[in-house]
Amino acid sequence: MNSTVQSFLRTGLAIALLFVIPSGERELLLEHAVTAYAFADGDIRCVIDTGDDMYSGTGLKTGFNYELLREYAGETGHRISISAARSGYNYTDSLGNGSIDILVRLSADTPDSPVILKSRNTDRYCAWFLRADRNAEMKDINLWLSSFIGTEGYSELRSRFYSPYDPFKRLERGSVSRRISPYDSLIKKHARTVGWDWRLLAAVIYQESRYSINTTSSRGATGLMQVLPSTAGYYGITDLMDPEQNLIAGTKHLARIQKRFSSEDFSDEERINFTLAAYNAGERRIEDCRLYASTRELDSTKWEEIVRIIPDMRKYSFEYNDTVRSGRFRGTETINYVSKIMDIYDAFCEICPEA
Repeated sequence: MNSTVQSFLRTGLAIALLFVIPSGERELLLEHAVTAYAFADGDIRCVIDTGDDMYSGTGLKTGFNYELLREYAGETGHRISISAARSGYNYTDSLGNGSIDILVRLSADTPDSPVILKSRNTDRYCAWFLRADRNAEMKDINLWLSSFIGTEGYSELRSRFYSPYDPFKRLERGSVSRRISPYDSLIKKHARTVGWDWRLLAAVIYQESRYSINTTSSRGATGLMQVLPSTAGYYGITDLMDPEQNLIAGTKHLARIQKRFSSEDFSDEERINFTLAAYNAGERRIEDCRLYASTRELDSTKWEEIVRIIPDMRKYSFEYNDTVRSGRFRGTETINYVSKIMDIYDAFCEICPEA
């Protein structure tokens, strides 16, 4: 008997049983639903196409479905690859030709195609789409979703990705909470790489991406910490959509930058200021600023002194020379970047006073 027939019979039997057993036992059956025959041909290839979540007013839909897909794959024992949609690609065609297995889209944005199947909603907004000849797999997915939705694990997942995280709005409401992001446990773990209070790293991530794993800048910086692919490659990271891999690359890069300011001339506060500035503008830019400040007989270990000389570096007459190798530097974004992160950090310390 082939795997498709087995899956169909097993799924059909499980669904039929739900109508004849008591509700308590029904919940137990769903809790332990087995999905071993779905996608028996190998890996599951997925694309999430729900839009950029960075400034979404409806939550972090990509992050939520990313975790849900991984939960599903973990329970079925499959390997899974998940990518964010790229502009200009027709992923309905990708489903049709078999280059991907699952497409996550807004439920209301159902493709008008007879060759596409839609799952039950994964949340208020999204559903998973499969090719029509994967009927057995779709039944399996729907059974698994029915077993998982309603559990404490699902409720926790929804709470993580559909809670308001704006630090300033939370501060205005007088909110006090142990949670400041959907990724607190990962942030706490990897903040050790830099030796920072985890709330400071959370502030960097909030400023960079608003905790959106599918945000990409015009320069190609991607994910939670807006890491460039070239930077990721330097640290051996290949999947910047993966929250933990992104954090590994981002925190290793912060730690490497921070070593440049490790002398006793820098206070802890100034070391953080310069590290943040270099993370935003690049190490060479900040080194140029420091060298130029020195030529003005200013203290190049004080961020306030660097801020003072940046207006000079904006002038069109400011040219390359032996001291300043990168030429003009507007610097406004970097000054604001450092200031905003420290404001966010202060807000997080009030919202979550226990580090």
